[in-house]
Amino acid sequence: MALKTPFFHAFGPLLFGRAKAKVNQRLSDLKALEDLYAVFGDLFPEKLLDPTEKGANSRQRRLPPVVTFWAFVAQVLSPKTSCREIAHRIEVWWRWGNLRSAATVTPTAFCQARHRLSLETLRLINGQVAWNLERRVLRPEQLLPGRDVKIVDGTGISMPDTPENQTVWPQPSGQKPGCGFPVLKLAGLFSLASGALLDHVTDRQTSHDAQLFRQLWPRLKKGDVVLADCAFCSYGAMATLVQRGIDTVVRLHQFRPADLRRGRRLGPHDRLVVWNKPRVCPRTLSTEEFALLPAQLPVRLIRTIITAKGFRTRLVTIATTLIDAELYPADTLRELYARRWNIELHFAQIKTTLEMDVLRCKTPAMIEKELQIHLIAYNLVRALMQQAAHLHDAPLERLSFKGSLDALRHSAQAIHASAKQPRKQAEFINKMLEAMAKDLVPHRPGRLEPRARKRRPKNYQLLTHPRREMKVIAHREKYRAHVPKPA
Repeated sequence: MALKTPFFHAFGPLLFGRAKAKVNQRLSDLKALEDLYAVFGDLFPEKLLDPTEKGANSRQRRLPPVVTFWAFVAQVLSPKTSCREIAHRIEVWWRWGNLRSAATVTPTAFCQARHRLSLETLRLINGQVAWNLERRVLRPEQLLPGRDVKIVDGTGISMPDTPENQTVWPQPSGQKPGCGFPVLKLAGLFSLASGALLDHVTDRQTSHDAQLFRQLWPRLKKGDVVLADCAFCSYGAMATLVQRGIDTVVRLHQFRPADLRRGRRLGPHDRLVVWNKPRVCPRTLSTEEFALLPAQLPVRLIRTIITAKGFRTRLVTIATTLIDAELYPADTLRELYARRWNIELHFAQIKTTLEMDVLRCKTPAMIEKELQIHLIAYNLVRALMQQAAHLHDAPLERLSFKGSLDALRHSAQAIHASAKQPRKQAEFINKMLEAMAKDLVPHRPGRLEPRARKRRPKNYQLLTHPRREMKVIAHREKYRAHVPKPA
């Protein structure tokens, strides 16, 4: 029986019972934020976000995993969005679904719901989205027919300076205690054809990229081609991958001689040389794995000349285990290595556009989940870009990631409003994909983008001591370090 009188609302639950269970059931029946679910709901199985039989997500709650997950994704897709803002968005979505008896969502409740998300579930979702991206690749677009090219590289990510984060990911050794931030080292494996982030590993900042790459080898399959820079050019890695049926195309390491007068000539600036097995076992391999390596490894060296108007001519030597010059011409491999720069763009899209460069959570457990949500959000946007490129015959590499993200955000309200009109909602989604396909990045050959900032920061002194030791000087904009004198 419902309470009809507007007086004494507090007596309603006492006299007529509570509707909490009924409201929770209606919340669990909904699909989450309708705009995101309508666009991305088919990229991974919905049952991954179902309540579990045991654990934190076994109870029937007002914020079930499906609602929390899509709200977390929406927070990442709109950088600088606070938990309070996302909580208000969930409330608006509930009112749209006529759930008037639903209670107010607080930022604390949303943060607690994020804690309840399973890290293993997030990894499964990310892997499923990446698999769908690879499955929808148009094979004629590949530069090497019949071979899947994977790009690998490493990057660093900062996070809040809390004791918990410092314990797991310490700050760089060159920074003074209390003046730096924890840094997480990440190595990512991307697909050249789809741009999807297939897998990643994390470790402390002191880990080398080659050591992290060693953990990604199980993700590679026979017939793949690994594309990387000079940090991954090592005898151990290249020989081990060849034994597994995986070839590499990397830039020659600066410590290795680039003398093209030796070896067998395959063409202009194209030589086949033989590398000898090193005497010392590298840190990336165990003693047993090092013993199984061959005594010699045939490697093909290809020199490419990079010329740009107004700049010095640069010589770059490419080392590859694709030694068949007829099947893999030198010009094709030069063009392939030129596309290695795509991984730098992918990391820029994740770290700059989605603002993953500085994570915001305060504990290592939530840092891992926030990282996973960022990578899931990136793959979701890449899936939209791939769909737009296929439907409207546009080059995928020239589609703007930022433009696609803006089109998604601007179309979200219209897609949400037409949730009960499937045809109209499909029309809005098609218009959004068409806008993504038309937003192409201009072709700018030889464009220089230096890593420099034009806008100067404020003229403040750097924090060279812990904050409690920095003393403010009255009427000045500078600080001085107040270090206690020894007794």
